[in-house]
Amino acid sequence: MFFHSIRNMPQISASRTKIFRRRSIIFSESPTHFTLEEVSDKIKKWRLILGQESDPERSVSLEKEQQHVDSALEALYQTERKGGLGDSSPKLHRWLGDIRKYFPTPMVQVLQRDAMERLGIQRMLLEPELLESLEPDISLVSALLGLKNAIPVQTRETARMVVQKLVRQLEEQLRTPLEQNVRGALTRSSRTRRPKGKEIDWDRTIRANLKHYQPEQKSLVLESLIGQGRKKRSVKELILLVDQSGSMISSIVYSGIIGSVLASINSLKTSFVVFDTQVADLSGLLDDPLELLFSTQLGGGTDINQALAYAQQLVTYPAETILVVISDLYEGGNVSDTLTRYRQLVHSGVRVLNILALSDEGAPDYDRKLARQLSNMGIPSFACTPEKFPGLMGALLSGREVEAWMEGEGVVPKG
Repeated sequence: MFFHSIRNMPQISASRTKIFRRRSIIFSESPTHFTLEEVSDKIKKWRLILGQESDPERSVSLEKEQQHVDSALEALYQTERKGGLGDSSPKLHRWLGDIRKYFPTPMVQVLQRDAMERLGIQRMLLEPELLESLEPDISLVSALLGLKNAIPVQTRETARMVVQKLVRQLEEQLRTPLEQNVRGALTRSSRTRRPKGKEIDWDRTIRANLKHYQPEQKSLVLESLIGQGRKKRSVKELILLVDQSGSMISSIVYSGIIGSVLASINSLKTSFVVFDTQVADLSGLLDDPLELLFSTQLGGGTDINQALAYAQQLVTYPAETILVVISDLYEGGNVSDTLTRYRQLVHSGVRVLNILALSDEGAPDYDRKLARQLSNMGIPSFACTPEKFPGLMGALLSGREVEAWMEGEGVVPKG
């Protein structure tokens, strides 16, 4: 039984004791008499405090969310437990997302500082020879961004160097396909079917009308004219609305770099807005992706409705605007109001879509009900890899239906 296990437990580790003390206010109670339900709740809370070693027979049944909380604490504080955080960057950045989801901000800061000490990240960043041999990947960079507020002042510049290294690598990989797809799409979308005189693109016009050739008259009937699209190019507007809750760290890294590349294209006006329970417009930092990434404030909550309200203010020409919401759709605000915002944007003429994750990790856990409701509005929700994103932008900017692009790329819609 649980209480028998507590009496026979070895001495509690100092590190876990520190967490017990930090969280003691959560478990302090003033009443002296409790109902059976309250007693059961307190037993579960004490089980979380004392850890899995206090209940080897698993006699205390934890709720699903409590199980996630327990796993997060065990991964960091159970030193003898195999399969913990260890040196694994993917496990670390998933853990960072979990603690932001399940713990209040003051406790998150405590857990982050303990992670810095226990996982040796600080020592790694202070040793130049290790830094020289380090090949940063998206998981490591995501972890560093998640821990940025816990990194000591003297090591922050080193952490920035590690992040900068990956940012440059990803920029090199993504810049060419992004520019080719976006510039090509903008040029195609700007061509006019009613050009005048010197604006006619004769090569394209002739090729487009070859099917109307009249052999008897040896003449070509020009049923349509195609303009060169160079005299006047329409400026499209792109709004990247990025969820900066803890579970979206990898998506933030990729979307920040992609946003910076897109912002360098003059005929595309790019806005970059991040949100959790607050909204921050980081468009002014798009020329410096490193500074942009370090300016994100990873949080635990999500208010999509508030973010959409801000995005509405950025729309000047709805028919020329694309809104890409990058979020797992777990709305912490008013869902009804959120659906109304989406509906207003669509009815105004804005093209809207949801990317559940912009990463190589596939579809994340997401709110299936909200995704289904948005799908009924004609707003698709799906996960997208960074490699496919340039093609997606090309399809959007050229006016192609997203569903047709998804089918061609084998992307499965969610909802």
